[in-house]
Amino acid sequence: MGLRTPLYETHVLAGARMVDFGGFDMPVNYGSQIEEHHAVRRDAGMFDVSHMCMIDLHGARVREFLRHLLANDVAKLTVTGKALYSCMLHERGGVIDDLIVYLQRDDWFRMVVNAGTQDKDIAWINAHTSAFGVAVKVRKDLAMIAVQGPNARVKAAPFLGKWGAPALQLKPFFSVGDAQYFVAWTGYTGEDGLEIMLPAVDVAPLWQQLLGAGVAQCGLGARDTLRLEAGMNLYGNDMDEEVSPLESGLTWTVALEPRERDFIGRAALEAQLKSGVQRKLVGLLLEDRGVLRSHQKVVVPNIGAGELTSGTFSPTLERSIGFARVPAATGDKVQVDIRGKLLPARVVQYPFVRNGKAKIAI
Repeated sequence: MGLRTPLYETHVLAGARMVDFGGFDMPVNYGSQIEEHHAVRRDAGMFDVSHMCMIDLHGARVREFLRHLLANDVAKLTVTGKALYSCMLHERGGVIDDLIVYLQRDDWFRMVVNAGTQDKDIAWINAHTSAFGVAVKVRKDLAMIAVQGPNARVKAAPFLGKWGAPALQLKPFFSVGDAQYFVAWTGYTGEDGLEIMLPAVDVAPLWQQLLGAGVAQCGLGARDTLRLEAGMNLYGNDMDEEVSPLESGLTWTVALEPRERDFIGRAALEAQLKSGVQRKLVGLLLEDRGVLRSHQKVVVPNIGAGELTSGTFSPTLERSIGFARVPAATGDKVQVDIRGKLLPARVVQYPFVRNGKAKIAI
């Protein structure tokens, strides 16, 4: 038996198929995974993301600390409520985790990290706080629901109390709230929507209210197809401690300016850039029948080989799509080894889908 979120009994009573994910018993689907996927693309769906770990960081030097800890630069956060996506690296430039950090006050930031990495994340953070006098508070008292889709905010706002009206006015990657109730326009689907953090004791009633308002219950299966369509990395698949963000399609999350900012892993990334980044993460569209899956071999004629890091059948495009880490010189055509057959695939610029619409030519 794994760890359980405050919504575990709600999922079981709803007939969800439960699986282990990051050490938690989580719903993979409640019925048709395809229908759950389409609900988010076309209307509104909700996910229990309470397995994610919320961490509050306090202290007069907390901004300075985060500028040292993260590859992206929190100096970009100048407005209360603004969010930033970043990787947290070790000294060799590998990715310990990817995360979102929110500016609450000059002396208070909130960070949300992945479920399966939270223990090592917390240990890593604590190992580097002493020089900055930062207090770390892990918010095990909070739960989180992600409500995603074109109608997500309108359907969720009536149940958010005093934060409902402000939630309707949010811009992407902004948030409103306080230490207990917190609403952000962030997500993992490529759609409009909110991530709602609230006391764990209040999450089950909110789930039922959203369900009554026509928000579909969605599991991890749809979350994965949605995030892959949206061109979003999954930790442990598309990047990990053995791979730098430069080889994971995440160069845009690395802030090398200003040059005097000495974040953990910077020297390793600069050395990699100087010597030449040998691999890159690309999007693939399979041009034959079949399904792309992680760990399938990718053959790049006359250049070398790579590997699928993520793959799935896209319900929106009705085609098989994936991410692959391939030699840097790879062009627009590759072959994928699927059960011993080399099938043609086209290298495409992801995201594949955003806001319910295809972003690539089929």
